[in-house]
Amino acid sequence: MQLAFEQHIKSQFPFLFKQKILVAVSSGLDSMVLTDLCLKSGLNFALAHCNFKLRELESDKEEAFVLDYAKTHKLTFFSKQFNTTHYAETSKISIQMAARELRYNFFDELCRTHQFDKILTAHHANDNLETFFINLSRGSGIDGLTGIPKVNDQTVRPLLPFSRNQIFDYAKMHNIQWCEDSSNASLKYQRNELRHELIPVLKSIYPTILEALNTTQNNLLASQDLLKNHIKDIENRVITFSNPDETHYDIKQLKLLNPLRSYIYPLFGKYGFTDFDELYHLIGAQSGKQIHSNTHVILKDRNVMILTPKSALKSDFFLSITDFEKEIKLSEFGVHLNFERESNLGNSSKNTLFLDHDKLQFPLVLRSWAEGDFFYPSGMNGKKKLSKYFKDEKLSLIQKSKVLLLCSNEDVVWVVGMRPDARFLATSNTKHILNVNVVHATD
Repeated sequence: MQLAFEQHIKSQFPFLFKQKILVAVSSGLDSMVLTDLCLKSGLNFALAHCNFKLRELESDKEEAFVLDYAKTHKLTFFSKQFNTTHYAETSKISIQMAARELRYNFFDELCRTHQFDKILTAHHANDNLETFFINLSRGSGIDGLTGIPKVNDQTVRPLLPFSRNQIFDYAKMHNIQWCEDSSNASLKYQRNELRHELIPVLKSIYPTILEALNTTQNNLLASQDLLKNHIKDIENRVITFSNPDETHYDIKQLKLLNPLRSYIYPLFGKYGFTDFDELYHLIGAQSGKQIHSNTHVILKDRNVMILTPKSALKSDFFLSITDFEKEIKLSEFGVHLNFERESNLGNSSKNTLFLDHDKLQFPLVLRSWAEGDFFYPSGMNGKKKLSKYFKDEKLSLIQKSKVLLLCSNEDVVWVVGMRPDARFLATSNTKHILNVNVVHATD
């Protein structure tokens, strides 16, 4: 196996021989064998261990085991302890997902701090088979059925061609010690159910199932490449606008795709959307309807569907303004505000206001807009809901999320950089004038 491992590295990942590597090691069989193979192959690496504190003393024993191994073999060792249960509860995710997020966040931090080029994990052929069936049970498309990728950003998985039996035999032959994770025997986890209940039956019926899966997934990868090239051509046709904050899909062009349902998954599945009937019906829905994945929002807006990452949406900003002597910088919203007392009345515009100081209640507040907000737009009669005003102004979802309001108590004084409220504007009779000027306002 040592020779096969080195040949695999030379053919698939030759860059590893010249790079600084971080090996993720749990103390289990797979990661301890990976560590031994890396040592014997002469790779330049350090070890990283996560103690998720899920199995009381057992978790601490595993951490101590890896630390002792690192000292014996003179390897740099990093470890971190996590309150995984608390993180899962506060993040409202499963324990497995919490552990995954904590683990990779830790590895990414180590790579940034210590300039590691790649992260090696010990996923192998049996893991790949289990992942195939997990994704199959979730109704995955071709991306899920191609299995665990050999390389994903900084992460490299050099044991994927090798089975668990090969890894076990290597460990026994070379007298490699490891810790057995007691949770691996629990059937409450889906992966363990597959490992202990389904996979043995499959292997008894199809002894070469791992080799067959490898062939199938290579064929799927070839099909996936063809599909990706085709979808890129389709995206060039249907996407009319794109920046990091939003992407616009022309609905007329989408409707020309035949059959449209077949294109929905490759176009939108990569953004976390899984209900493709919902996506299909959104194309014909009324303007304003939106659907959500964990990471993105799609809004039907007249003749386009607008895709926006949730990280770009800002909806909970609040700032109390008590100091008018300095510039207020709000770069994430594209605005810097200046407040000055004025003796002469000037003309208000969307970027400059002359306000009646005596009509304001201090401290003023800058905040995100909310449903139900209204104001009395200058130059118009009566009040208007901001949601209706934004619709008339044809603001996109991302533009609306970045709108800030300058408020006096509960009243809107200014839709910043857009339109003032008529009630607070200074007039020729105003005794005390406050000038508010916005720089870098978004038009």
